[in-house]
Amino acid sequence: MARYYVNKNQQANGDHEVHKQGCSYMPLEHNRTYLGEFASCGPAVAAAKKTYSKANGCYYCSEACHTS
Repeated sequence: MARYYVNKNQQANGDHEVHKQGCSYMPLEHNRTYLGEFASCGPAVAAAKKTYSKANGCYYCSEACHTS
């Protein structure tokens, strides 16, 4: 299980990126929301989509859930 966070700030394309704890691209503490502990990025992205309809996995730490 890993802890996942979503970036409160959207990317240029409107996505809010989901990051696993320890990611070198993790947003600053005041710019992220804790999503919970998940076995993989899929449920974490689903949790993020409850708040941000456009959520996407980070290319670096949640590549399996990253879409272009």
